[in-house]
Amino acid sequence: MSTIEAVGDPVLRPLRHFDAARAALAPRDRQKELVRRAHAFREEMLAGPQVLYYRTFPLISVPYPTKYAFSGAASSPSPLVHLLNRLIIVQLRSEAGVKTLLIGPSDHARNKRTPFFEHLGQRARRLGRVGERLLAPVHGTVEEALARTGLLPEDVDYISFDHLHTQDLRRWLGTRDEPAYFPRAKLIVSRQEWASALGLLPPQAQWYCPDGCEGVDPERLLLVDGDVRLGEGVALVRTPGHTEGNHSFVVHTSDGLLVTSENGVCPDSYAPLNSAIPGLRRLARRTGVEVILNGNTLEGSVDQYLSMIVERTIAGRSPRNPEFFNVICSSEATAYWMFPGVRPTWSAGELEFGRPVRAGVTA
Repeated sequence: MSTIEAVGDPVLRPLRHFDAARAALAPRDRQKELVRRAHAFREEMLAGPQVLYYRTFPLISVPYPTKYAFSGAASSPSPLVHLLNRLIIVQLRSEAGVKTLLIGPSDHARNKRTPFFEHLGQRARRLGRVGERLLAPVHGTVEEALARTGLLPEDVDYISFDHLHTQDLRRWLGTRDEPAYFPRAKLIVSRQEWASALGLLPPQAQWYCPDGCEGVDPERLLLVDGDVRLGEGVALVRTPGHTEGNHSFVVHTSDGLLVTSENGVCPDSYAPLNSAIPGLRRLARRTGVEVILNGNTLEGSVDQYLSMIVERTIAGRSPRNPEFFNVICSSEATAYWMFPGVRPTWSAGELEFGRPVRAGVTA
């Protein structure tokens, strides 16, 4: 019996398209097989229903080493770039009615305790409050974003993250000592990612919020192995590399298939030959690399490379700019005056498709 069947969730279903797709010994053979299956999966998703609602919200921009963002490929006078962390609200049909999914609902006030960003924050605080706000401007909160859609916390059925770097989940899901902000929501997370977050090695621990998962009721978890469908128009596809338990969100909208993860940090990462960021096109021409990794952890660089190829294949070309792929990064590198030298060639910006509906309404 699969993990999904064991928890008895009526909306999650196993997705078998990529089973054993990484079994070949030669990485090039793995890539060919993954691309073949990704094309087939893309066509099937496009032939199916779209989600009811999709909207992105900017939450916070944080400093991030340029060498990590582009794996050392970018030539920039600034050692830092800005990563825009975003929330995505999705509503979908299912046999159990309309369901609401929050992708990447970061509690950025608590996530600051992540060791790597805590260290950066200590340096920023030397500049005073104004300097701190300039380095990490807050654009909004999860609570504000939800309110702007007219939805309530009790309308949220699921939350999920492509991986658990920096995340403190306790406010959203609750603990023995703290009520849950989302009283009904369950966390969809890969079994591997959950195990990693609870048993980190020192290099990994720099990127996870201390105790961010501690005390969460196991009944609030949907631990999944492999790939899953979530109702109509949404899939979570296993894309290891950035972390061992990384997965990507595939959402069918009127703008095509939108794919989200943090394996790459901007559209340039998925199409370096079309990038105007200094260094990316040169590296792609010289070496033949097709994607540029987000390289802060390198838990599995070959897997991450293959995962990014899968992501861009599923996404297809963006209808807004065919030189780039329909990938909406969960944390996206953006131009910022304090960090000159890196200006992404293109961005889809913030998106909205459809209209939100309240729980219990037939759609």
